[in-house]
Amino acid sequence: MTATFATQDTPAGPFTAVVDADGAVLASGWTDDPGTLLPVIHAALRPAAVDERADLGSVSRAVAAFHAGEIGAIDDVVVRQRSGAFVEHAWDVLRTVEPGRPVTYTEYAGLAGRPAAVRAAAMACARNAAALFVPCHRVLRLDGSLGGFRWGLEVKEWLLAHEAHTIAS
Repeated sequence: MTATFATQDTPAGPFTAVVDADGAVLASGWTDDPGTLLPVIHAALRPAAVDERADLGSVSRAVAAFHAGEIGAIDDVVVRQRSGAFVEHAWDVLRTVEPGRPVTYTEYAGLAGRPAAVRAAAMACARNAAALFVPCHRVLRLDGSLGGFRWGLEVKEWLLAHEAHTIAS
């Protein structure tokens, strides 16, 4: 399978998305190197090749709109990821965490239906290939600190501030 990718400038840095032939996001993040995204795509979905495009249609529009302040623009973008049943469910749950209202890993585990599985919930965040569209940046440590983020804590901090400011406006 061949996938396509596009990189666009955002206030948080260059953002690249890789999409399949149906336009579903396979991987995304704040990088201008699609090669950093391909290894995080599940082997069953990983494309054999990627072609660059200037624009990915609705995905590129959603990225631009989100960064311009239309926080809900990412909500309907189709994402395709694979893992075990709990992780896939946990990714779906992440998409329900409201912008501007981050949750702790403990709260996230509870929302995912397994309150004692805090480490598994954290692992779901760490394995999320579709950053922004599956908003793992909305999960914080118990003490409210940022925790980790594949794309850097500066990007996570920017995203949380952007969402909080946009929601408050």
